[in-house]
Amino acid sequence: MSRSSSRVWQRTRSLLPARDDLAAMLHQPRRDLIAGLTVAIVALPLALGFGISSGLGAAAGLTTAVIAGALAAAFGGSNLQVSGPTGAMTVVLVPIMHTHGAAGVLTVGLMAGLILIGLAIAKAGRYMAFVPAPVVEGFTLGIAAVIGLQQIPTALGVHPPDGDQVAVVAARSVAAFATHPQWAAAATAALVAVAILAGGRLRPAVPFSILAVVVATVATELAGLDIARIGSLPSGLAAPSLSFIDVSALSSLAGAALAVAALAALESLLSAAVADGMGVSHRHDPDRELFGQGIANLVAPMFGGVPATGAIARTAVNVRSGASSRLAALIHAAVLAALIYTAAPLVERIPVAALAGVLLATAIRMVEVGSVLAMARATRSDAIVLALTAIATLALDLVKAVILGLIVAGALALRAVARSATLRQMPLHPDLPGDHTTEERALLDQHIVAYRIDGPLLFAAHRFLLELSEVATVSVVILRMSAVSAIDASGALVLKDAIQKLQRRGMTVLISGIRPGHNRPLAALDVITQLHAAGHVFPNTPDAIHAARAHLHSNGILHHTTAEPDIAAPSSNS
Repeated sequence: MSRSSSRVWQRTRSLLPARDDLAAMLHQPRRDLIAGLTVAIVALPLALGFGISSGLGAAAGLTTAVIAGALAAAFGGSNLQVSGPTGAMTVVLVPIMHTHGAAGVLTVGLMAGLILIGLAIAKAGRYMAFVPAPVVEGFTLGIAAVIGLQQIPTALGVHPPDGDQVAVVAARSVAAFATHPQWAAAATAALVAVAILAGGRLRPAVPFSILAVVVATVATELAGLDIARIGSLPSGLAAPSLSFIDVSALSSLAGAALAVAALAALESLLSAAVADGMGVSHRHDPDRELFGQGIANLVAPMFGGVPATGAIARTAVNVRSGASSRLAALIHAAVLAALIYTAAPLVERIPVAALAGVLLATAIRMVEVGSVLAMARATRSDAIVLALTAIATLALDLVKAVILGLIVAGALALRAVARSATLRQMPLHPDLPGDHTTEERALLDQHIVAYRIDGPLLFAAHRFLLELSEVATVSVVILRMSAVSAIDASGALVLKDAIQKLQRRGMTVLISGIRPGHNRPLAALDVITQLHAAGHVFPNTPDAIHAARAHLHSNGILHHTTAEPDIAAPSSNS
């Protein structure tokens, strides 16, 4: 085995479950049992609804909740995470389903699983910590809007119109409903959504989603309403198969697989971070979490399941229900598997409009209004990033929206850092070498000015050029650069331009305190080459002031009045 192969194997072994995971599951099994049952009750209507929304059907949603939920719990990096089909993933899967069909969705899920495993081995999980909060908030707000709009056709009982934009499809659905209203479906969806939202406010611990669905199912059965149902479900999990793979289509699905993998990584790690914040002394391993999600997405398509991610809503319920280990998520998957084998005929009678009501309520509850308003009020940049990410999520797709949000947030942050640099005139007196009379100090102040540059000298440094250009006519300008924290090519060129403008006005420019790491860009762009040659670059400010005083002596501006010996004067052509 080669050295690189050995490193990959060792890295993979470090991502596998350890004895500590098993020990944790045996610590408080009763609490995990209760939490697992609670999450399963909440997850059932969501799994059914998201399966239907993806286009692969309710059975695919249940299969994903069982297979992906169990594998992600066993191999993932969070003890509290619950995984399964999610609304965000559904948003990405719908266009893939329209273009490539069910086989394409399953293939994309399998390819995304391989990509996630590769990211885990490459230790990419740590970089999720750099996603800014406004991007996450805007992403969540956009997802909520997309999920809500996706439910409009089903909630109104109309056949989904053609179209790729969810807002356009929702508008066409409303128009179709106005022409031929389906009041039974609309009333069912509305009542279920209202029951979940109102009940959740009054009694947060009660699983109103499953209660509302049960009541809606019983009511529609007793009333004999003509309303669409889930329909036939298999009485067990399908046998694993790879027959859906079309090798010739792999290249055309690569982009979609990257998008699914990126979304799975983003949503899963965000959800795990939320669980950390809600739990006590719990921290997830981001690379193990990516590995677990990779295994889950690699295997789930073999059973007919859709791509999965960590589910923030179900994870939150799991933590609030007292889960202490990954046993709770495993029990949640086992309970859903039992329902598939024992209660499929009952689940088949659930109205799809009731599930649309569940998802509408889920979309509304995803939006923390207070958090969004606080983020929007924080700074103008945060408000821009939040709004742009949310709009892009609605208008484009989730991965592009996050990338756009990251780019804009990075650009605004860099702009803020660059603009934080300052140029301040500094007094000469504390740094004057030797003894000077009051008259001589006043004369020095008239002919020498010192400026200190604080902070990063980056692309926004054009402000320095404007400030330096307004310097009153003096004989010598000293630029103190010991407080410059960073410098790039743009900043160096601006500095060069400022120096040349001062020199053209007949002023001598001296530079002091250049940090060792900053010499390279300044020298490469010929900013200090001529100054070095003329002896106008100094290690510290007192030396620069001493040279400036000598320059004034040599030009007859300042008469030598101290006992200190003169030094060689710098060139007067600088």
